[in-house]
Amino acid sequence: MIHRLARNPLAIAFIAIVLLILMGSTFSIVPETKQAAIVRFGVVKRIINPYRARQPFGSTGAGLIARIPFVDQIVWIDKRILSIPMDRQQVLSTDQLRLQVDAFARYRIVDPLRMYISAGREENVSEQLRPILGSALRNELGRRPFSALLSPERGQMMQNIKTALDQVAKQYGAEIVDVRIKRADLPEGTPLQSAFQRMKTAREQQARSIRAQGMKQAQIIRADADAQASKIYADAFGQDPKFYDFYRAMQSYRLTFINNGTNDMGRTSIILSPQDGYLKEFVGRQ
Repeated sequence: MIHRLARNPLAIAFIAIVLLILMGSTFSIVPETKQAAIVRFGVVKRIINPYRARQPFGSTGAGLIARIPFVDQIVWIDKRILSIPMDRQQVLSTDQLRLQVDAFARYRIVDPLRMYISAGREENVSEQLRPILGSALRNELGRRPFSALLSPERGQMMQNIKTALDQVAKQYGAEIVDVRIKRADLPEGTPLQSAFQRMKTAREQQARSIRAQGMKQAQIIRADADAQASKIYADAFGQDPKFYDFYRAMQSYRLTFINNGTNDMGRTSIILSPQDGYLKEFVGRQ
C-alpha cells in the first residue's frame, strides 16, 4: 500500500491536502486581541479568551485551541475598544439655534455570549447603537442652550449621553467607554451671522450691567469713606472745640482773601468792622 502511494504523487498530494484541511478545521490560534465563540449547530458551547477587566497580558487564555472539525465554527469578536461613528445630526437648542453636531462613541464587547445571542456579529452592535447615540445626543443637547457646549457643563452632558447609551449597550453585551463631540457648528449663512449678532448683543448687555454694578459699588465705597472721614474729623475736632473753630476760620479766610489767579483781576474786597465776629481770630480771643 505504501509502495503504491509512493509511486503515485497525486495520491500523496491529495492526502496532504486532506490532512491540511483537517488540521485547519481542528486547530486555530486565538490572538490576544480577539475573543472566540465556539458555535455548534447555532449554539455557543464555550468562549475562548473572554474579556476581563484589568487582566494581565499573557494570562487571558489566548493561543492554540482545538475544536471538532466541520462541526464547530468560530465567531471572532474583537476584544479591543471599538468606535461608533455617527452621521452629522441637526439639533435645536433651547435658544432656538440649529446646530450641526458630529459625535462618536467608543465601546467594548464585554459579554460575547450576550452579543452573539442578541446581535449575531459585532458589526451589528455598532449598527444598533448608532441611532441610539443620535437620539440620546439630540435629547440631551435639545434641553440646553448653545453656550453650554462652551462651558464646564459640557462634561456633564457627555456623561448623561454615555449613561443613556450604556443602558442600551448592555443588551448587546457591550460597555460604553466614552462619548465625545467632535464638532458643534452653526449652519453657514444668515443663521450663523444672526447667532453671532445675538451673542454680541448679549455680551454688550452683560458688560453694561457689570459696569453699572461697578459704579454702584464705587459710589457706596466713596460714601462710606466720606462718612468715615467725617466721623474721624468730628472725633478729632471734638477733643478741642476752640482749635476746630480756629481751623474752620482759617479755611474761610484762605478761600475769601487769597487770590489764586495770576493777576489782580478777580480780587475780592470786603469792608468789615474790626468788631465784626468774622474777624475775631485776627484780633485774638478775649
